[in-house]
Amino acid sequence: MATDHIRYDVLTRDALRGVLRKVLTDAAAHGLPGEHHFFITFVSKADGVKISPRLLAQYPEEMTIILQHQFWDLTVLEDRFEVGLSFGGIPERLVVPFSAIKSFLDPSVKFGAEFDVSDVAAVTDETLPAAPAPSALAVPAPAAEPTATAEEPSPPNQGGAEVVRLDRFRKK
Repeated sequence: MATDHIRYDVLTRDALRGVLRKVLTDAAAHGLPGEHHFFITFVSKADGVKISPRLLAQYPEEMTIILQHQFWDLTVLEDRFEVGLSFGGIPERLVVPFSAIKSFLDPSVKFGAEFDVSDVAAVTDETLPAAPAPSALAVPAPAAEPTATAEEPSPPNQGGAEVVRLDRFRKK
């Protein structure tokens, strides 16, 4: 097989991260249009990720956040985004570099993107600060694509963030 000197894989990955950056920038400026909402899964200990020690203890490998109704101060920079969310009633500020994102899903239009993060450097066990801020939902990162179905029972709350199925809030 021929050697890919152009590195289409890298170009494609960077283009998809550009899509995420653009979508989040628009959401920061104008809010989420229509029924759009985002599931964002990222590596918890990736270089540049800043979450509280409490959240890191709950989600030591990866974490999925949902940006839908209750988030604030969404700021998008060239290499990362920052957002305020509430976990178990406790406001948190998260900083997530685009390079730490494993997957992005907008289930309202069935758009999703997955990223190879095997080259993301993990941070050693140092405590990362997070600034408080007011409510989104944290869900454990799904094994595959996140799907919300009314038929599946919610797992018991083990303390910390509560897992909530989105179908509870949708009009049927």
